[in-house]
Amino acid sequence: MIIVSKYLVPKGYAGLTIYPFIFLKNKHLKQSVSLINHEKIHLKQQLELLVLPFYIWYVLEFLIRYLKHNNWQKAYKNISFEREAYCNDSNLQYIKTRRFWQFLKYLSKHEI
Repeated sequence: MIIVSKYLVPKGYAGLTIYPFIFLKNKHLKQSVSLINHEKIHLKQQLELLVLPFYIWYVLEFLIRYLKHNNWQKAYKNISFEREAYCNDSNLQYIKTRRFWQFLKYLSKHEI
């Protein structure tokens, strides 16, 4: 379910996924096929990790990458979940063909 809320989406971001919802900053973003696909990839990741462990992993990985890069944006872009979603958000067939726990492939692959 897609919900538009400029207050729930952090500044600098267009969307946010908290299972089972996709929050978008503006209603015109509903037309962005790649953004919606990106957020749907996150829904799939959250389901695979039974939701709560996803968020724990996400925060821990962000903290590790932040310590490494000392840069908020670079740490965020290199989280395995984000890398998988960004690399595949334009592939509208990705969710149908995606392997279980595919985000693991993006843990050690070349960083952005």
